[in-house]
Amino acid sequence: MPTAQRVPLCLVTMWLLLHSLLLASSLRSAAAFPKGCYPSEEEGLKTFRCSNARLTEVPRDIPNDTNKLYLDSNRIPFLPRDAFRDLPLLLELDLSHNAIAGIETGAFRGLAEHLHSLDLSANRLASVSKEAFSNLKAKVNLSDNPWRCDCRLQELVRAVDLAAGSSAGIVCDSSAQEEHVGKAFLQVMADTDFCNVYKKTTDIAMLVTMFGWFAMVISYLVYYVRQNQEDARRHLEYLKSLPSKQRRSEESSTISTVV
Repeated sequence: MPTAQRVPLCLVTMWLLLHSLLLASSLRSAAAFPKGCYPSEEEGLKTFRCSNARLTEVPRDIPNDTNKLYLDSNRIPFLPRDAFRDLPLLLELDLSHNAIAGIETGAFRGLAEHLHSLDLSANRLASVSKEAFSNLKAKVNLSDNPWRCDCRLQELVRAVDLAAGSSAGIVCDSSAQEEHVGKAFLQVMADTDFCNVYKKTTDIAMLVTMFGWFAMVISYLVYYVRQNQEDARRHLEYLKSLPSKQRRSEESSTISTVV
């Protein structure tokens, strides 16, 4: 009877010990994540949520098997190179409602093959190079940013695949032409080729510069010819004042030099 009682007691003790170890391991994993971030599973996809977590940078301890990453509604100001390099299975990335004003080329490196949704809406983007989205096949939401409407934005819009219904939210916050401000960029782009306007401006500036140099060269040549003529005239006058034999000899020398 005592033996029969000891066996269940040992099993209970082992179960409690195992449960404590699992709990401690779980607490250590949770402690590794930034405050306000937690993993979950949604519709069979591994999700990592950091919404409203007061983040000022992209967390480093995101599980590398994450499929959906929510970093929305934080204070992230900048996306550096290789910010998501260790997330090869990422399908969806939500960076909306942050303070992102700059994206370094290579920030999305490693996501080109799998990422199909990228939300950058409601940030502080005014100008971004198209190279920052190089090889990215995801649907991109760029709406509700203070865009500067110019050739750079035109190249970006043509390079990325805009998310359905988001194009109307890409509005000119500033532009070289005042009448574009407040208008949807795609609407303005239908009537204005920003890159062609820039090219024409550059060509005109180049022509003005070339004309200026040409005018300087011509002015110098005219000055040089006149100066030589004046020197030749003075030399001839000098020769006339010399005795006749010496004068004829030096006149022939001067004429041959001028010719």
